[in-house]
Amino acid sequence: MGYYYKLGEIPAKRHTQFRQQDGTLYAEQLVGTLGFHAVSSLLYHLHPPTRIARLGTPVPYSAKLLKDRALAPMHLKTLAQTITGPDYLAARQTLLLNNDVTISICNPSEKNMRYYYKNAQADEVVFVHEGSGELLSQMGTVPFRAGDYLVIPRTIIHQFRFNPEAVRLLIIEAFSPVETPRRYRNQYGQLLEHAPYCERDMRPPTTLISEPEAGEYHVQVKKEGFLHQFFYNHSPFDVVGWDGYFYPYAFSIHDFEPITGRIHQPPPVHQTFEGNNFVICSFVPRLFDYHPLAIPAPYNHSNVDSDEVLYYVAGNFMSRKGVDLASFTVHPGGIPHGPHPGTVEASIGKKETHELAVMIDTFRPLYLTEAALPYIDENYPMSWQ
Repeated sequence: MGYYYKLGEIPAKRHTQFRQQDGTLYAEQLVGTLGFHAVSSLLYHLHPPTRIARLGTPVPYSAKLLKDRALAPMHLKTLAQTITGPDYLAARQTLLLNNDVTISICNPSEKNMRYYYKNAQADEVVFVHEGSGELLSQMGTVPFRAGDYLVIPRTIIHQFRFNPEAVRLLIIEAFSPVETPRRYRNQYGQLLEHAPYCERDMRPPTTLISEPEAGEYHVQVKKEGFLHQFFYNHSPFDVVGWDGYFYPYAFSIHDFEPITGRIHQPPPVHQTFEGNNFVICSFVPRLFDYHPLAIPAPYNHSNVDSDEVLYYVAGNFMSRKGVDLASFTVHPGGIPHGPHPGTVEASIGKKETHELAVMIDTFRPLYLTEAALPYIDENYPMSWQ
């Protein structure tokens, strides 16, 4: 959830006449979630967004679940997979999912999208592991760089333009609104003083995009296991102004301020975002615990009610051995996990860490997909020997 923001030209009063130079009305559109009860924004278009020119054939677009896998810790090694497909949608590989969230990798070879994209049923959080560029949407341009989370609310039509360097993305799809944690906010929605980041760190769209030319514009809409094909005679990027609380924004993992203590702090101190039945956490460079007898390595713990997924971004994670960058460790509920042998003693006396990682904790079981099978490290479950 962002803060109130305005960009471009809007009328003084909502739902009132707002006319173009030729006297025709701009087309007002409300976008938001949970009916009319959650955050929303009002957009003003040159053309009514309802003017569909034609429909194409829906394309199946869903992952195949594997529900018969044995219960075990998992390690998915994806570093060697530098290209997962040509364009942004074809390159997505969903590795883990449940009814609340999907977790995918996406390393496209093409740097520009020749179509527009909208997720009609889920918010998306795109973590930029490698690469840079611009996120373009109806609501403007958001420049991004490595380390950024791009939070894209459902129903926002958008495109990516990537710079020439390699692109490696982690994509979290949420079937509920992605929000800042409630304990970080006061009753007015403002981030509190103890929050590990504030509104200044959130980067909303800057410049509106104008594509006035007539032509055929292709929008792919993801919903219920299909990419639905819509074609318009005008660009969806025809907004002259908007305001509200509902928009895409960037937040850098490097702007997350870690919470530390005299003894080891539990994973919730790293929480960055939340949705229904899941949280997203950021592990960032930080000072270790400063009690004279502190053990910086995490203690063994049982995931009784959650599955824990850790995606390794940079640095050397001191509690794990044999885990590469761009790897996932998956520790399902029902079995304990903890630091590898030797890492507890080795952590004592260490003053700081320079690791970067993204963690997704879910409160319903995650299922592996067929796309994940080539990445499985079969020796990982025995790596605590």
